[in-house]
Amino acid sequence: MYSPSYNQLEDRTELLEFMRANSFVLLVTGTGGTLHASHLPATVHETDGQIRLDLHMARNNPQWKEFFDDEVMVVFPGPHAYVSPRWYEEEERVPTWNYAAVHAYGIPRLVGERTEKHASQRRLIATLDPRWLPRFDALRQEYVDAMLDGIVNFEIAVTRLETRWKLSQNRSRREQENIAARLESSSDSVERALAALTRKHLVGE
Repeated sequence: MYSPSYNQLEDRTELLEFMRANSFVLLVTGTGGTLHASHLPATVHETDGQIRLDLHMARNNPQWKEFFDDEVMVVFPGPHAYVSPRWYEEEERVPTWNYAAVHAYGIPRLVGERTEKHASQRRLIATLDPRWLPRFDALRQEYVDAMLDGIVNFEIAVTRLETRWKLSQNRSRREQENIAARLESSSDSVERALAALTRKHLVGE
């Protein structure tokens, strides 16, 4: 991903928070020169500095059959918004689009053992819907087994990360503040989220 140095995020804590908050990801594979992509929920874990992603897809989705030992890309899209030249102090400006995104890379490992598959799905529910977790634990074993048979679980140990926090850091602090103020006034929650991120990364005076 093209990302100038001033758009790259170095704060690992913020990076992990972002990935966990924007965990409906795009998995991209390109084995054999043919691109495939799937939109999937993911959970993000870190152990001893190693980031791991837990994912699953429908068994009928042919993409998992292309994993082999090839690197894949997982895109974590964050908030984004159009930025109008009307929001700048200088008149000679053009429109742009601000956003934050993470690209994670690694080699998928298929999870075939039933207990491990169940644990992966349980982690997903604990993350997204903890109030329902007791109901999940009480489901009939036969039903759970049938559901697990219909999906393919896999794990990706992240080998590298690319980030882009495109928040007008190449403009003055005052112009960044103007952009943030405009986005804060939006009725769109995504644009307001981008405003908060812009405020967090204001350039120095």
